[in-house]
Amino acid sequence: MTSTLQPTTTEAVKRPGRWLALGVLVLAVLLVAVDATVLGLATPYISEDLKPSGTQLLWIGDVYSFVIAGLLVSMGSLGDRIGRKRILLVGATAFGAISVLNAYAGTAGTMIVARALLGVAGATLMPATLALIRNLFHDPRERSLAVGIWGATASAGTAVGPIVGGFLLEHFWWGSVFLINLPVMAVLVLVGSRLLPESRTAEPGPWDLVSVVLSLVGMVGVVYAVKEAATHGPSWTAAAACLLGLAALYGFVRRQLTLPAPLLDMRLFRHRGFSGAVLADLLTILGLSGLVFFLSQYLQLVQGRRPFEAGLAELPAALGAVVAGLVAGHVARRFSVRSAVSGGLAAIGLALAVLTVIDRSTGYPLLGAALLVVGAGAGLSFTVTADVILSSVPKERAGSASAVSETAYELGAALGIAVLGSIVTGVYRDFAGPAGTPAAARESLGGAVEAAAHMPAHSARVMLDAARASFVDGLALAAGAGAAVLLAAAGAAWFLLRGQRLDGGGAHHP
Repeated sequence: MTSTLQPTTTEAVKRPGRWLALGVLVLAVLLVAVDATVLGLATPYISEDLKPSGTQLLWIGDVYSFVIAGLLVSMGSLGDRIGRKRILLVGATAFGAISVLNAYAGTAGTMIVARALLGVAGATLMPATLALIRNLFHDPRERSLAVGIWGATASAGTAVGPIVGGFLLEHFWWGSVFLINLPVMAVLVLVGSRLLPESRTAEPGPWDLVSVVLSLVGMVGVVYAVKEAATHGPSWTAAAACLLGLAALYGFVRRQLTLPAPLLDMRLFRHRGFSGAVLADLLTILGLSGLVFFLSQYLQLVQGRRPFEAGLAELPAALGAVVAGLVAGHVARRFSVRSAVSGGLAAIGLALAVLTVIDRSTGYPLLGAALLVVGAGAGLSFTVTADVILSSVPKERAGSASAVSETAYELGAALGIAVLGSIVTGVYRDFAGPAGTPAAARESLGGAVEAAAHMPAHSARVMLDAARASFVDGLALAAGAGAAVLLAAAGAAWFLLRGQRLDGGGAHHP
C-alpha cells in the first residue's frame, strides 16, 4: 500500500481548495445532525397533531436509524464504485426532497414511511463525506484536524437544530423544522458540484445486489427483534425476526469472504484498532441515544420549558462536543488514543450516572453541567475513533470503512432508542392515574398532556402529576442503564485500542 499512498502525499497536502471542499462536506453532516435533533424537539407537537400510539412514536423516532443502518455499507460501497462526489450530491438532493414529505405528513403512518425514505437518502451522505476527507487529506495531522472539524460540525448541528427548531415551533407549525434542510441542501449541491473532487476505487468490481439485500434484511431483522422484545417482551414474532436477521447477516459475511470484490472487506476487522473503534462507537451511541431522545420531552413536558428555551438548555452538550472535537487529535497524540477514547467514554458514563438523581424540579446547573460533560466526552471519543478508522485503511477502502463506522453509529442509535426508550415507556405506562384515565394517556407523556385538556381540572392535574413523576422515574432508570453501558465501553476501548496511534502509515493497515 505504500506505493499507493506516499507519492501523492505532498501533492494532496498542497491541493488548493481542500479546506473549502471540507466546508461543503460538513454541510452534509450539518444536514443530518440538524434533522436528527429537531425531531426530538418536535415530538410533543407531532404527538398532539398525528396522535401516534406509543409504538408508532418509537417507530417515528427510530425507523430512520433502522433503514440507514441497513443501507450504509451498501451505499458506502456504491460510492466507492460510482464516485463519492456523485452519490453525495444525489443523496443530498433526495434528502432535501424527502424532507418536504416529512414536513407535510398527515398521519403517523405517513410520517413513519417518510422517515424511512429519509434513511435511504441519509445512508448516502455520511460515508461519502468521511471517505472524501480521507482522499482530500493524506497528511495525518491535517486529516485529524479535518475529522475534528467534521465532528464539531455534527455537534454544532445538534445545537443549531434545537435552537432554530425551537424558534420555528413557537412561530410556525411543526413541519417547518424539516423544511430548514432545503436551503442547506441547495448550497451543498450548487457549491459541491464545483468544488469537490471526484474519487472512486480504480477497479471496484460489480455492486452485488444479493449482498445489499442480505445486509438490509439482516440489520433490520435484528434491530426490529430487539425493539419488539424490549417493548412487548419475548414473542414468536421477535424470535422469528431475530433468526431471520442473524441468518441474513451470516449469509452476508459468508458471501463477502468468497466474492472477489466484496461489498465490505471483512479483513478490516482483523485490525484491532479498527474493531475497537467501531465497538466504542456502537456502545457510546447505544448508551446516549435513548436518553437524548427523551430529554427534550423532559424539558418541555415535565419542566414546562418552551421549545426555544428547551433548545437553548441543550446547548452545553454541543459546545462541549465542538471544543473537544477540535482538540481531540492533539489530545490523542499528547497522551494516547486509548486514553482519549476511554477517558471520553468514562466521562459520559459518569455524567449519565449523575442524571439518575434527577426529579421534576431538578435545577438547570446540574442538568447543564451533566450535558457539558456528556458533549465533551462524546466529541473526544467520536473524533478519535473516526480518525482511527480512517487511518486504519488505505484510501481506496475509505468508503467501506466509513460506512462501517456510520453503521455502528446508526445501529447504536436504533438499539439505544429501542432498549433505553422501552425502559422509559415501560416504567411510564404503570403510573397510578385517577379513575377515568384514558388509555391514550398511558401511551406517551405527550398523549397524557393532550388527554388532560379534555378532562376535569382536578382529575387532569392528578393524572399529569402521576404521569410526569413516572416518566422521570423511567428516565432516571434509563440514565443508569446508559451509564453502565458507557463505563463498560470505556473498559473495552482501553483494552482494544492498546498501542494504537494516529500518526504513521503502514503500521495501521490490516
